[in-house]
Amino acid sequence: MLDRYRDVFACLDAHEVRYLVIGGIAAIVHGVPRMTFDLDILIEATPDNAQRLLDAFLDARLGTAALITADELLALEVTVFHDRVRIDVQTRTPGISFADAWPRREAVEHAGMKVPLASREDLIASKLAAGRPVDLEDVRMLRLADEDQAGDRPA
Repeated sequence: MLDRYRDVFACLDAHEVRYLVIGGIAAIVHGVPRMTFDLDILIEATPDNAQRLLDAFLDARLGTAALITADELLALEVTVFHDRVRIDVQTRTPGISFADAWPRREAVEHAGMKVPLASREDLIASKLAAGRPVDLEDVRMLRLADEDQAGDRPA
C-alpha cells in the first residue's frame, strides 16, 4: 500500500515537508486489516511548509498542485489532490493538533526512508473525534489488537 506513494514520500522528504500519515493507511500500518484508496496526511499549517508540500507534489508529478497556492491550501481544512494517486491534505483534523502529535510521531521504514506516522494514541483520538462508522470500526480493531498484545505479555 505504501509502494503506491513511494515517489511522493521521497519528494516530501527531499523538500523537508512536516507531515504525518493519518487516516486509513495509518490504521493499516498500526495493524487494522482494511482497504483504503487514498493517503491522508496532516501537515504543519505554516506558509513555508505548505509551499514545500506543493513543490514536493509538483516534483512527484502531481499536477493538481499547480492549481492552488499555499495560502489557499492553508485556508481549507482538507484539500484533495487527485492525479495518478489521491492524497487528502489536512491542515487540521478533529481530535489532534499537529503541534501536539508531531513529537509523538512514529517512523515507518519504507523503501529506505522514514515515513512519519501519527502515533497509535493520536490516530485513535482523531478517529474517535471524526466519529464516522469506518473510523469507529478502526478504533475497535486497534483496541482489540492492543488487548491481544496485552494478553501475549508474560505476567
